[in-house]
Formats: sequence, structure tokens, C-alpha cells
Amino acid sequence: MKRIFDLVLAVFASLVLMVPVILIALVVALTSRGPVLYWSDRVGQNNRLFKMPKFRSMQIGTPAVATHLLNNPGAYLTPVGGFLRKSSLDELPQLWSIIHGDMSFVGPRPALFNQHDLIQLRTDAGVHQLLPGLTGWAQINGRDELPIPEKVALDIEYMQKKSIFFDVRIIFLTALKVLKRDNISH
Repeated sequence: MKRIFDLVLAVFASLVLMVPVILIALVVALTSRGPVLYWSDRVGQNNRLFKMPKFRSMQIGTPAVATHLLNNPGAYLTPVGGFLRKSSLDELPQLWSIIHGDMSFVGPRPALFNQHDLIQLRTDAGVHQLLPGLTGWAQINGRDELPIPEKVALDIEYMQKKSIFFDVRIIFLTALKVLKRDNISH
């Protein structure tokens, strides 16, 4: 049921957002050198690596680490990167990952390949068995500001409560957070 929900919603969102996606791609291409999309190595279901697309918001050559680990993240942003990140528009290409089956709309956010502490805690708790999500319970309860153990505790809570109704609630709360730009530090 969850896969059907994801597919229907992702195809619908892709059609509705087609024009904004094309416009964002043009703006990214015209304001910085390099590809429009950044394909990030992420850890998916059962710790399988996959390539997750995002609109490129950082300069070519930025280290492949979580943004909060950079000394001065703002120095790496493209001219439109800050706006894309704060508005979460950089995440729109992940609709492809949902259609492809690497991600779901709701689940734990996929870890970077080198976030070993997060990967290990999720594996120990069984969270690694879930399909990662475009958004998740941790995203609406702190997003960038959460320490890793708290993020994993929220992932565990999601795993225990997961249902289509809980997913719809999380999607709704995510939309509110994005509109208010809550808990976005960069």
C-alpha cells in the first residue's frame, strides 16, 4: 500500500511541479558552472548505497560531508544555493528516487555514505530496514539541529508508529515547516 501511495503521489507531484523544476534547473545552470544536479552517495534500505539527486546548491569541489561539518557552509553556496536549501526546492529531484524505488515520501532521511555513527545506530535499532524518505518524523521534530542519537530515537518512533495515516500527517507537517522555514540552519 505504501509503495502505491508513493508512486501515485510522486507522479502527481512530478506533473504539477514540472514547470517549476524546469525553471529551477535553468536558474542553477545560468548562475554557476557545473551540472544542474548533484548526485549524492546515500545509504538506503538495508544499508545499500544509492545515488540521490538534488539541485546543486553548492560549488563544485565542496567536500562531501554533512553541511553542518563545513567550517563556513555559506562560502560554498552557489548564488541561488541558499534560497534553494532554505526553501527545500533543492530536494525536488528526489521525486525521481521515489519513483525509482530508492526512497519513499516518508522515512528516515538517507544518511551520507560517510556518516558512520548514524548508520551504525540505525542498524543497531533496525531502522536500516526502512526505505529512506524525502521527509520523516525527525525532519519535523528538529531537522538540522538534532543530535544523531535524538534523530535515531525519532526514527525508531516512526518505525514503531508507521502507517499511511502517520505518513500523511508527517507530509502535512513537513509542508507547514517548509512554508515557515523552521529548523533550517543553512
